[in-house]
Amino acid sequence: MAKIVSINTSTEKGVVKIPVDKAEIKINYGICGDAHAGNWHRQISILAKESIDKMKAKGFDHLKFGDFAENITTEGIEVHTLPIGTMIKIGDCQVEVTQIGKKCHGGCEIKKTTGDCVMPREGIFVKVIKEGIIKVDDLVEIM
Repeated sequence: MAKIVSINTSTEKGVVKIPVDKAEIKINYGICGDAHAGNWHRQISILAKESIDKMKAKGFDHLKFGDFAENITTEGIEVHTLPIGTMIKIGDCQVEVTQIGKKCHGGCEIKKTTGDCVMPREGIFVKVIKEGIIKVDDLVEIM
């Protein structure tokens, strides 16, 4: 069964995110207290641990959850394979996939450090459909 292994936030853009135990997510906003939240289609970013493991396999063992500026790190589901419009239940909350991957702006810390970043290829973005509190270890289910 897929689950959340990390929830990550930052108060400013362009920096790695710091893991937290839980977060409040709001409709038309995203994660409360996160710099990337707002009323747009990329309210929350999600990256699979399996994608991070690909970077670690290239010799970048030091990488941690949040280093790719992802809000939610999952395990047990390759999120980049989900089509746009997919509904995902996270704990008691619900989100909808709005974008797969993104254009790399070239200035992120991971790209500078490693020369590569998996987020533009395998990260996804979602908007909040049902708000509430999400926690590490919450189940992640495709609806």
